[in-house]
Amino acid sequence: MSGPSYPVPAAGSGAPPVSPEELLDWADRLLTSPVEGLGNLWPRACALVIRLALEQSLDRYWTRVLPEAAECGMRQQLLLLPLYAGSDAAADAGLDAASLAREAWRGLARAAHHHVYELAPTAEELRRWHTAVSRLTVLLAAEPNQVMGSR
Repeated sequence: MSGPSYPVPAAGSGAPPVSPEELLDWADRLLTSPVEGLGNLWPRACALVIRLALEQSLDRYWTRVLPEAAECGMRQQLLLLPLYAGSDAAADAGLDAASLAREAWRGLARAAHHHVYELAPTAEELRRWHTAVSRLTVLLAAEPNQVMGSR
């Protein structure tokens, strides 16, 4: 069984960084095509790739909007997000960036910490997180550089 190849740059190789969009494409391939050598590890691998895409989307957003926040931990970033990415139009459409990030992070953090007695995430859960992080990536890229209170 031969699956698609995934060009992952080696650490310290000087290769350009992988974007959140590319990571989400790789996660989508993991969800739709078997990858040789992964066996039953593909759900956790997929969760880790989606989680990395979420982290990179937030890093990219904070670097643009509030560079100091990029140095904070994920919990602090998620607490700050409603203050900076709170869009009334997005919230009305059910696309609140802070809620998407928080829910995706909860599931992905749990899925990434493997315990022998826990089942791997299902394809349905992975698809839901993938969709949430994809929507979040688009929302954060479109967010203006404003603090909610100054609008």
